[in-house]
Amino acid sequence: MQETLSSPFTHPKLYFPSTHHHFPSLSRPTNLRFPSFSSKTITPLPFIPHKFTQIPSMPPPPPPPDSDSPSEFQEKMLYLDSIGLDSFQLINDHPSIIKTSLFDIKSTVDLLISINLTTFEFRRIISICPQILTTNTSDILPIFTFLLREAKVNGSDLNRVINRRPRLLLCSVKSRLRPTLYFLQSIGIAEVNKHTYLLSCSVEEKLIPRLDYFQKIGFSRRETTAMFRRFPQLFNYSVQENYEPKLNYFVVEMGRDLKELKDFPQYFSFSLENRIKPRHQACVEKGAYFPLNVLLRTSEEQFRHRLEVCCNTSLPLKTSPLSL
Repeated sequence: MQETLSSPFTHPKLYFPSTHHHFPSLSRPTNLRFPSFSSKTITPLPFIPHKFTQIPSMPPPPPPPDSDSPSEFQEKMLYLDSIGLDSFQLINDHPSIIKTSLFDIKSTVDLLISINLTTFEFRRIISICPQILTTNTSDILPIFTFLLREAKVNGSDLNRVINRRPRLLLCSVKSRLRPTLYFLQSIGIAEVNKHTYLLSCSVEEKLIPRLDYFQKIGFSRRETTAMFRRFPQLFNYSVQENYEPKLNYFVVEMGRDLKELKDFPQYFSFSLENRIKPRHQACVEKGAYFPLNVLLRTSEEQFRHRLEVCCNTSLPLKTSPLSL
């Protein structure tokens, strides 16, 4: 089991670290002793945030040293390496980290580990979104507050939410997170805290076009919103790479009625090549017909068993009123 860092998020209120940090001196790099990060053992990051009884206001940080100086750059690289990050890869992926002060980087790291991330999770998040390291804590704090207070995320789930969608930390509460929350609620998705990965999506560029697509192929507005309420993950799928090929196979090859999709929009979550086609073809060969959810949701063993039982008992074909 991976170790986790002690967290102040064991209480429904939100706690964040002070901006006054006590980091190991980096003035003499040759004498630094950094913690070892191996692939086999996950060790806690070396920063333990202070606990607060309420969300603190963020006082202005002290002026950082000249980030362009050779000594500052060297200390920054040593620090990144000490917490298990590839400093050269980070610079290559996100060059603006060169201009970010060591103080600001440490403050951001301190804030992130305060939500109980393991070292593996922390490194993964930074590898996905290195821009986070150059984001000020004053920009991240409102995002945490929004997730906890407006999106109703439990404090103990905050690390899971950030782990699943690190890009949330790069979104503006005012122009992205809050409008998307209101839109999802407006179409009847009440428990947005279970679908926080959607909050980083643009309403105009991603969510509305997917609703429009289903209306263009014949579903009413009410039917479309009902499908997305039942299965919000639909918003995550590409129109060109997911909807279109699967819908074409559904109508042309499977010969099924679109109304089945209203009851089982999860159809679009299954692999066309690895699940949908093989199972449909197996049914065609055996002359069997299953409802869409039975066809796709059952395990491979259950599906084969059902197919065998149906064939041995002369299951009626689709056109028979006795078909499943």
